[in-house]
Amino acid sequence: MRFKPCSSTCLAALLLAGNGIASAAEMPSQEEMWKIIQQQQREIEALKAGQEANTEKVEATAEAVEETVAGAQGTHTSTGSRWMENTQVGGYGEMHYNNLDSKDEIDFHRFVLFFGHQFTDNLRFFSELEVEHDNTEDNGAVELEQAYVEYDITPSQHAKAGLFLLPVGILNETHEPPTFYGVERNPIEKNIIPTTWWAGGIALNGEIAPGWSYDFAIHEGLDTSAGRNYAVRKGRQKTSEADANDLASTARIKWTGIAGVELAASVQYQQDVTQSNDPNAGHAWLYEAHADIERGPFGLRALYAMWDLDGSGPKSVGADEQEGFYIEPSYKFSLFDQQLGVFARYNQWDNQAGNGNSDSEKKQLNAGVNYWPHPDVVLKADVQQQDNEGSSKNDNGFNLGIGYQF
Repeated sequence: MRFKPCSSTCLAALLLAGNGIASAAEMPSQEEMWKIIQQQQREIEALKAGQEANTEKVEATAEAVEETVAGAQGTHTSTGSRWMENTQVGGYGEMHYNNLDSKDEIDFHRFVLFFGHQFTDNLRFFSELEVEHDNTEDNGAVELEQAYVEYDITPSQHAKAGLFLLPVGILNETHEPPTFYGVERNPIEKNIIPTTWWAGGIALNGEIAPGWSYDFAIHEGLDTSAGRNYAVRKGRQKTSEADANDLASTARIKWTGIAGVELAASVQYQQDVTQSNDPNAGHAWLYEAHADIERGPFGLRALYAMWDLDGSGPKSVGADEQEGFYIEPSYKFSLFDQQLGVFARYNQWDNQAGNGNSDSEKKQLNAGVNYWPHPDVVLKADVQQQDNEGSSKNDNGFNLGIGYQF
């Protein structure tokens, strides 16, 4: 029997059948397929979990960065805000026109800046920097008049150390132009006390009973000599490399038991007013008492001050006694919601009162007006009549001024 050759169609069918048998032999079983699917599902879930963890880490990192930036900005803002809130700036100034027998001039007498800072509720700093007479090329000066740290020992007891104004007189601690009458400061507190008087040292002050307060300070002393006629004003050392061989101590008691009334007395002692440089001079005592009263529109200021210097040197020129007083009544009234005040002041002083005669005595009468367009701004005018015993050089004329504080 002879076989008939297979056609192309037949061959194709045989090849497909062979491939189908081979593929069926290589395919995994259902059980193996299930295992593969489960493994793939586990891998997918692991990838999802990893992606979620990474997303959470990124979000957490972003939040942390934002919090850090916000915290830094907040800290900076808070620190800057606290510094601004706890730091104070102020000042005062005054310009004068003096038309007197001794001079005819315009002078920006003082330009002063205050800087203070509150470190804590009971620890603070205060300073006062002054430029006198506009510049330092001629007669001007740049002076540091206050720079001290103050600490509250208790709510009513305080201590300070550094450079401060001495607790003597009315003007020495409070001398801003809107606070007193007259263009120039009175000659008693200028030549006898002598205002403005500051020193480096330590001090205590506080309340001892209702209406009663005290001050006590140990500080640099004066350094005057025969070459200065033992004048106390010329002996101020101003804490500029001040000789501390002989320190001084100052004490004050003050009563303010009635509103608008201040009564005070001060005493100072120094073992040697020449810092042991002059064997002809020795200890020095200062005594001062004053009343500062303002009741309604009426005002009255009165002050007496006296120095007692030991030694043959001061006695030889009459400087063993230096004294003076003034009395100043005033009246203030309203003018179109602003303030106008008139005053008169009689001054008498002598830096050589120990000479036993009146040739060195000076008398001066001032009368004038203060106008306050604002409580912290003042315009001033006064006339001055002077009588210098034993001298024909009487300094008469008038003064104009403008002053401010803030």
